[in-house]
Amino acid sequence: MVLSASGLPQSAIFLARGTPSRSRLKALTAADAFSYADASRRNNEPCQMPTGQRPSAQRTKLDAGLNIKQRMQAVIAAEAEAIGSIHVTDDYVAAVERLKCCQGKVITTGIGKAGHIARKFAATLCSTATPAVFVHPAEAAHGDLGLVDKNDIMIAFSTSGKSKEVLEIMEFSRHLGVAEIIGVTSHPDSDLRGLSDIVLDMGVISEACPLNLTPSSSMAVMLAITDAIALALMEAKGVTKRDWGMRHHGGYLGRAARMDNL
Repeated sequence: MVLSASGLPQSAIFLARGTPSRSRLKALTAADAFSYADASRRNNEPCQMPTGQRPSAQRTKLDAGLNIKQRMQAVIAAEAEAIGSIHVTDDYVAAVERLKCCQGKVITTGIGKAGHIARKFAATLCSTATPAVFVHPAEAAHGDLGLVDKNDIMIAFSTSGKSKEVLEIMEFSRHLGVAEIIGVTSHPDSDLRGLSDIVLDMGVISEACPLNLTPSSSMAVMLAITDAIALALMEAKGVTKRDWGMRHHGGYLGRAARMDNL
């Protein structure tokens, strides 16, 4: 029997790649079939709790001794501390004032996890009476940059401030005459800072990730900043419950907003 690099019979791999033909079925010997079935069983075998242990509110551990509950609490505490350390400067105030006076739309952009925050921010702005759209930096290079207009304000998100796709969309938006660019970043040596009219400093952040790699605390900070901007802007513009309901008429929140509009 010939095994593939994955440890499965080659004939079984061939079968998995398409509809089995008669010739392929003949190639699968009884021994191959047994080995294939055994490997499949082992790969899909569910994780077993050690004998006599059951999950509880007091003790939930992996075999390696990690206390899952304590670790999760530590992550939440680390992210809460990072949010509490945000220093709201006059630049934050200036950003809200510029957005209030925006004559066009707000364009948010970012890539990776920061891009997801930027997309959510655009959605929150739309529902709170500030027209906004998320533009993916990669798609911008293939025509989506056409969404940018001279009256728009761009808000770019990047923890490191070094993501080339984000820097590129900022530079090309300048060529199209975007009114202003607001940058949200953390690293002191962020290239994004030099391309922004207003910089919202996230501060130096240590991720809650044990490897200090997975965007976690930084994303919690970024999300908190976007909510603070959106809600302060909403209040500064005098958005009412009726205004809110006119833009978000569906679901539970839509019904709650319409209670006073009937």
